[in-house]
Amino acid sequence: MNADGKGACITRNDRTILLECGHPGYEEARAVLADFAELVKSPPVYHTYRITPLSLWNAAAGGQEAEAVIAKLRMLSRWGIPSGLEGEIRQLMARYGRLQLRTHETDPLLITLSADQAGLLDELEGSLILKELGWYRAGSLQSHCPKSNRGLLKQKLTGLGYPVLDYAGFRDGQELKLAWTEEAGKGAGISGEAFGLRDYQRDAVQQFQGIGGIGGSGVVVLPCGAGKTVVGIAVLEHLQCETLILTSSTTSVEQWRGELLQRTTLNVDEVGEYSGEKREVRPVTVATYQILTHRTAKGGPFVHMNLFNERNWGLIIYDEVHLLPAPVFRATADIQATRRLGLTATLVREDGREGDVFSLIGPKCYDLPWKVLERQGWIAAVDCTEVIVPMDERLRQQYIYAGAKEQFRLAAGNQAKATAAASIAATHAGAAILVIGQYLDQLEQLAETLGAPLITGKTTQKERSALYAAFNEGRLPLLVVSKVANFAVNLPDASVAIEVSGAFGSRQEEAQRLGRILRPKPGDNKAYFYTLVSGDSREQEFALRRRMFLTEQGYDYAVRMLESAEEAIL
Repeated sequence: MNADGKGACITRNDRTILLECGHPGYEEARAVLADFAELVKSPPVYHTYRITPLSLWNAAAGGQEAEAVIAKLRMLSRWGIPSGLEGEIRQLMARYGRLQLRTHETDPLLITLSADQAGLLDELEGSLILKELGWYRAGSLQSHCPKSNRGLLKQKLTGLGYPVLDYAGFRDGQELKLAWTEEAGKGAGISGEAFGLRDYQRDAVQQFQGIGGIGGSGVVVLPCGAGKTVVGIAVLEHLQCETLILTSSTTSVEQWRGELLQRTTLNVDEVGEYSGEKREVRPVTVATYQILTHRTAKGGPFVHMNLFNERNWGLIIYDEVHLLPAPVFRATADIQATRRLGLTATLVREDGREGDVFSLIGPKCYDLPWKVLERQGWIAAVDCTEVIVPMDERLRQQYIYAGAKEQFRLAAGNQAKATAAASIAATHAGAAILVIGQYLDQLEQLAETLGAPLITGKTTQKERSALYAAFNEGRLPLLVVSKVANFAVNLPDASVAIEVSGAFGSRQEEAQRLGRILRPKPGDNKAYFYTLVSGDSREQEFALRRRMFLTEQGYDYAVRMLESAEEAIL
């Protein structure tokens, strides 16, 4: 029990934790829970967290021990921890490390899976899934499996509840000499002070390297604007090897190429683009997920997936790893001897495949709360406001008689949002403003109402680049953008984002959209995020889910209810 019986949390047998939002210890409790639990509901009075095997294994990968987690939970829990839950935490965290994977002593075609107790292999011996992979028992504490199934073995064992520590090693890949340029900081490497990597960026690189440098697979979680690209380049500079970088869009490819050419001594002939527009395979190649999953016919082969084997890559960087398409998981399972770095603002996946990221890319090796970076001034402080926009009588009647899916579409496309967006834009006159939405007809109307250009998936890369440049240079104060701007768009001066519609309850999308305005700002370092939601509609339910991840990161949404669309926002 909490020492004074007044803890902020109520901990239950089913691994759920209720956090009282009005409790004086709310902020501290939220920060502690983020280390080993996942937020699943965020209504105004109590937030619900759940302790999962994956959340505990990521905690264990970060160096936390079961007794420390239990002690933290005791400190937070008003009425103590159910004894059964304490046992589950100990049991689940103890599983991390019970299985270890190493190269076979004599046979280069095999890998050896060792267990800490014979009983564990006894339990696994009955698994048909493992036998299909060629796994077989080779002693009381050892078993073997074809080396080619290294990734699939880890994936299946994680699914069975036993994460694997992989010590089977990595190949070095083809050597590639590079250094930081003078512009990046006098050519210093990762260990040098002259380059000036931020402390947390240096820590992220060191955590990826692992104790004694034996690391080489894992995910770095940092918010947009915190310099994840620099972390990736720093790992590349440290390893000095040919590298494949996978990212979410052609715009992101251009940004990675620009950063590599500006910050390192790599030249244009050493950095290639592999996308829908170019097919360059160079010592450092930046490709899109879309091109990797392209096929000429439905059900046909993925014609560009052989990019994973085009060169002797020593490192593969998965940018925006939470977007990793399913076919790339299979390809990743086949290349476990190559070092793998995942970069993301959130490990949340709407398809529930966080476990596959854990087993195939690697566990979370570094994570820093967004609010910590905000307090240190590395990202902007953001005021988040949910604006409830009324539906007029005509739309309300349509809404009442529509089906569930159509109701959401009608509410999301509420034309009154255009008026509300214009009011917000007028309030922030002189700021760099992004209006972001999901539906093209709605965005076209908004662009016309606001007198602003519109960027969608149909906009050519040349046009996009020109509009982004004009926005960054201050010649264009407002842009209307579709979901193409959700990811990896470098708009450092954007300080106001107005979200008019989104992909149902997507938490990752909400996090990415807020991320568009997180880069540090001159002066008071403030930014503003507005999400427009139709009142008394299903859209409000989805909005509550959308903001769960940001709530977990410490962002609170003020709610402003409009009596009419014309009402001033502030």
